[in-house]
This record gives sequence, structure tokens and C-alpha cells, in this order.
Amino acid sequence: MFQESSAALQAAEKSLYELIGERYPPTLHVTDQHHESLDESHEPNPRTCSTSSPNSNSCGGSSLIDSGWSYNDNYTSHSPVLSSSTVIDSSFAESPLSSISVPDFFAETESAIQFRKGFEEASKFIPRSNLALDVESNGIYLKDLYDHDSKHEPRGKKNPHPPEYLNLEVGSGRSSKQSAVSSPESTVSSADFDRILLNCAQDPEASLRAALQSEKNKTAQQNRQTTKGLSSSGGRARGKRQGKAKQNVVDLRTLLTLCAQAVAADDRRNSNDLLKQIRDNASQTGDGMQRLAYIFADGLEARLAGSGTQIYKALITKPTSAADVLKAYQLFLAACPFRKLSNFFSNKTTMNLAQRSTTKTLHIVEFGILYGFQWPCLIQRLSSMPGGPPKLRITGVDFPNPGFRPAERVEETGRRLANYARTFNVPFEFNAIAQKWDTIRIEDLKIEKGEVLVVNCLFRLRNLLDETVVVDCPRNIVLNLVRKMRPDVFILGVVNGAYSAPFFITRFREALFHYSTLFDMLETTVPRDIPERKLIEREIFGWEAMNVIACEGAERLERPETYKQCQVRMQRAGFTQLPLNRGIFTIAKEKVKENYDKDFVIDEDGQWLLQGWKGRILYALSTWKPIDY
Repeated sequence: MFQESSAALQAAEKSLYELIGERYPPTLHVTDQHHESLDESHEPNPRTCSTSSPNSNSCGGSSLIDSGWSYNDNYTSHSPVLSSSTVIDSSFAESPLSSISVPDFFAETESAIQFRKGFEEASKFIPRSNLALDVESNGIYLKDLYDHDSKHEPRGKKNPHPPEYLNLEVGSGRSSKQSAVSSPESTVSSADFDRILLNCAQDPEASLRAALQSEKNKTAQQNRQTTKGLSSSGGRARGKRQGKAKQNVVDLRTLLTLCAQAVAADDRRNSNDLLKQIRDNASQTGDGMQRLAYIFADGLEARLAGSGTQIYKALITKPTSAADVLKAYQLFLAACPFRKLSNFFSNKTTMNLAQRSTTKTLHIVEFGILYGFQWPCLIQRLSSMPGGPPKLRITGVDFPNPGFRPAERVEETGRRLANYARTFNVPFEFNAIAQKWDTIRIEDLKIEKGEVLVVNCLFRLRNLLDETVVVDCPRNIVLNLVRKMRPDVFILGVVNGAYSAPFFITRFREALFHYSTLFDMLETTVPRDIPERKLIEREIFGWEAMNVIACEGAERLERPETYKQCQVRMQRAGFTQLPLNRGIFTIAKEKVKENYDKDFVIDEDGQWLLQGWKGRILYALSTWKPIDY
């Protein structure tokens, strides 16, 4: 058997030498059997084999390869080294492969068996997604999302525009190792915080709003002059070119809808073709619809690849400095009234309650406190109350951060608010809770008897799972917890959206309507080249849209309800709606009309204060209290 294998090897070897045009057999230098063996210390990587008989062999060194053959590294330099004790078969001595020993294919060593078992066990923990790691740039990207399956993609249809989320920081996901050291944040001076978060009555965003409007007017004037210059050049040929340009206008909304239908049907060929058309016409720096199409294309591509959940987790855990968030927050306050009006509604309701009460302790429990940007203004107002400010207790509740410090952001918010309270001489106490909201017990909130209790939740109830995922859903559990707290008032803000349907196509269309309204609002009120606008579009609206489009099941956290659906849920949970404060509504309507674009909508329906853009209602605010209060 051994000699048959040797003859086969020689035949194959001879054909290879004839193919490359060299003489066979080549000159072979074999160490004499009676010569001393070479010292291993003279070889950089000695792998000497000793063969005692044609049917048995033993090798020194580590030379295990996938095929199971042992080989001599030194053959690559045409100097095969054999031990002095090697016995060479006469029929095998002429071959340059004479140093190869043929193992018994039917007998594995114990080490090989253990190695294979270990490899099989380790393979269970390897992610199925095809991940590629760029060590030099410390980045990670999902190759599945960019290198499409060649069987489903026609030649020449590769996506030339890789999505922005394909370059994410290593360790940003929950499954990655988390650094024990916090990432350094951009330096934010206390003066910057004070300028944006205090003196709410003086409208600190007025100058920024004026600058934005001036820039928009300047851009519009330049566009009119450019159009006028083109029209003055005249000519029939120009008219033909304009007609051709009009024919090239792409309806991105239709393309996105068609692509969503193809993705839902798992039609990869049409999905990739439509995605390429969308990418060719979308842009992160274009108009509102182009920017929206760019983000929605990312979501569709992630859903098509089946990696939406991993990408979304990597996005939301990607660190953003407090300085960038503060700048984006200031721009959002200046460009649209939604957040400013919501903060005013909440603070004014809380202030009115504190002024009517004789209790000297005000306790605010906020679900979704995040950075707590709305509370410095309230602290400033409480400091000027007749008879002195009450003791302010704030319980900040939010979801835990991934990593070793789940409560880091909430605790940092508490320290910042404590500094403001110290500045304005307001007695202050902060309780940080960073855990899943449906696991919070009423004892964790440290509610004391005799205090004025206000529960505040602005636009974050949508992040809790509803009945479509689990019957005893966290959303109802949290509402039951609030009812047991028996607050004096429950201030609720909801995102008026219908894009939480379990069916993808229905959800996609509703999300397209909702976010196209928001992007159109930014396009109207903010110049395109403002960096903070990109931050808002990418890290607020963009992340939300990614979750709506690419995630399913419990991983889909964006689950808004219309305000009428929310009203039914609140009544079933045992709450009664309080009348809308007419003074707050009047002030809000006047301020918006005076300072913001005419297309902003401030309205009321029942006891809800509604906010919207161009007739579409986006947000709603109301106040509640338990029925058995």
C-alpha cells in the first residue's frame, strides 16, 4: 500500500515538473545514513522526521496541517533535512517529497481528537453574520450588508455607496467587551449649560433662531438669482435640457415603498436594484427627502441582510459627547417648538401645583430622564417662590447603559442638577434608577408621605413593549405602578404615530409619512450645512427609523400609539384625564405664532394639547390622575 502511494506520488510529481519545463528527477542531496545528524540549534525551525520502517513513522516538531500530512518546511529552500537515523526506501529516495511521511488515515491521535472537539465547541459561539474587522482603524462593519449574495444580484449592481453604519466602533454592541474607563467627552463649560438651560422666560434661542432665518433667506435669495440667471440665458436648447432634467427627477417616496415591498417578499434581486436606485439619488447633504431616503435605505438594507438588531444596538451604544448633544438640543429648541413647548407644559403644570400646595417637599419622578435638560429652568423658578423654595426631590428613571456602569448617565444627570440646586439655594435630593422599568418596585422610588408627587413621562412610553409582544406587557405594568404611586398629577407626552403595526408594509408606510414630515420641517427651518442638523437627523430620527424598519419582536423598541389610542389605554389602566389648562394653551399658541414658522400647528382635541407640522399632528400632551386618588 505504501509503495502504491509512493508510485502515485512520483507520477503526479513527474507531470508537474514536465508542466513547468524542468528535468525530472531533480538533483537530490540526501544526508548519508552514517553521517552525524544536524544540530537542531542550527536550524531556525527544525522539523526532522524519523522513519524506522516503511509502515511506521514519527515526527518531531509541530507540523500538523488540515490534510493530515507532516511536511518539512526546509524543502522550500531546496535543502531538505533528514535525521541520521532515517531509513530511506530505495524507491522513495529519488523524490524531493521523500521527507513526507504518510500517516495512517484510520487512526487519529488523542490530541487531534481533542483539537477537533474544541473547534466544534468554539464554532457554536461564532456569530453567523459575516463580520470583517479593520484592526488599523479600530472599526467593524457587517460585510453581509455590503457584499450582497452574487446569486441574487446581477452583474454590475454592486452598491457603490456603503451605508454610514457599516463603520462602527469595536465594542459598541452589548455583546462586545466594554471598557472599564469612560470615553472622554468634549468639554462643556457651565456657562454653555447655563446659556441654554436657564432663563427660559427670556427666550435664549431667539438670536440663534434669527440667525437661522437669516441664513435661510440668504440661501433662498441666491437660489432665486441663480434661477433668474439661467432663465435670462434663454434659448430653445436650454428648454430641451430643462425638459430632460425634469424627466430625470426620481420619486424617492415611491422607490422606497416599492423597495419595502420587495424586501418584505424577500425578493433580493429587485430589492438590490431598487436600493441602488435609491442610493444613486439619496444624499446625507441633500434636501429633506434625499436625507430621509438615505436613512431609510440603510434600514431596508439592514433588514434585507437580517442584521438590523445588531446594527441598532451598535448605533445606540455608540458614545456621543454631552457637548454635541447640547448643541443639537439648542438647535432643536430654536428650529421648532416641540420640545420647548413640552418642557413649558410640564414645568408650568408642576409649578402651579407647587404654588397651590402648602407642603414643603416636591417630589418629581421622571420616567426617561436622559440628560434632564428641562429641570434647571424649574429649579430657577422654584428659587423665586414667595416664602422660599420647597425641598426638591427628583427620582430619575431610565434604561441602563450597556457595560460596567449601567447608571452612569443618570448619575451624571443627578450631579449636574445638584449643582444647579446649589447655585439657586434649593434643597435638593436625587435618586438614580437605571433598570428595566417593568422591574421597578414602588419601594425603589422612595416616596414619602405628605409630599407633592408629580410623575413625568414625555414621549418615552413608546419604548415599552405592548400587547403584540407579550400579554402582560411592560407598558401596562409601568402604568399600574404609576397608579399605585397615587401621584397628584401624571404629565404624559406621546408621539402621535401609527407606525407600530405588526405588519411591516403598513408600519413602513406610516413611518415614511411621519419621518418625512419631520425632515420637511428641518428642511424648512434649518440650513442644510449645519452640523447639528445632521446630528439630529442621524442620531435621533435616524436611529428611531432604523429600529422601526430593521428590527422585529422584542428588539423593536419604537412602538408609538396615536393619542386617541393612548387615551383608551390610560382609562383602562385606571386614570382619569384632567382638564387642559387654558392659560398654558393660550401662552403656548401665542409663543409659537410669534417666534416660529407659520406651518407649525398648535391645537387642542378634548383635553389634549396637540403639536404638528403642516396639518399633521406629531406630538400630544395631557395630564392625568388615578381614579381612586
